[in-house]
Amino acid sequence: MTKTIEIFSSGDTRCVDFSAAQFPSRLQPLGGSLQALCEDATHYGYVHSGTLNLNFQGRTFAVGAGMYFCVPGSATVTWESNSHSPGSGFVASRLEFNGLFQVGGPIETIGRLRYIDGCSDTLLISPPVLGDPCLNLLCIPPQTRQRSHTHPSERLGMIASGHGVCKTPAGDLPLAPGDRFSIPADGRHSFHTQAEALRVIAFHPDSDFGPTHQNHPMINKTIIEGRSAAGLTS
Repeated sequence: MTKTIEIFSSGDTRCVDFSAAQFPSRLQPLGGSLQALCEDATHYGYVHSGTLNLNFQGRTFAVGAGMYFCVPGSATVTWESNSHSPGSGFVASRLEFNGLFQVGGPIETIGRLRYIDGCSDTLLISPPVLGDPCLNLLCIPPQTRQRSHTHPSERLGMIASGHGVCKTPAGDLPLAPGDRFSIPADGRHSFHTQAEALRVIAFHPDSDFGPTHQNHPMINKTIIEGRSAAGLTS
């Protein structure tokens, strides 16, 4: 299991294995003519270029550039053949987790939620239940100097657009569109930009956010004798 922050250029086919972590996960590139996604994981993916044909449970879904997906269990992916070269993207697989199938996008220019140091965030794929994984779009404006920070679990993803630098205790790591990144738990880092904004797709293998059996939109807005059913014992 890697212990350092790593950046992988678009032509780098190496994978990252966090299967021994508290929330086991893997990062791999989307590329080549055919790729199989394993049964015992939920796969969170993003297409950076090209059009991906996602084959799941007997149906095919076209996922274009700037779109994302979540696939529970086995699936295959192929690139549309009308291009001279395969497209690119990434898949972050959360092992031993059963998520919800989703296809969405294209991603936005600016996030919906405020984040540190003038940045913004959109929650692309929400946790189905409190603690489950999620996929985020992080938008970093030009001339941003993020404060150095850490996360209690791994962060995996890709630079969707723009250029910048990831500052780490070991040195500065240049960032370019199509680069994948791997940040281990408690890895200290910060994103810095110059003239360009930076958009980052970030997979979180866990979260401290999400619905619970006692707190979700359906039960909160179910009113029984003037009271929300959320406050009633089942």
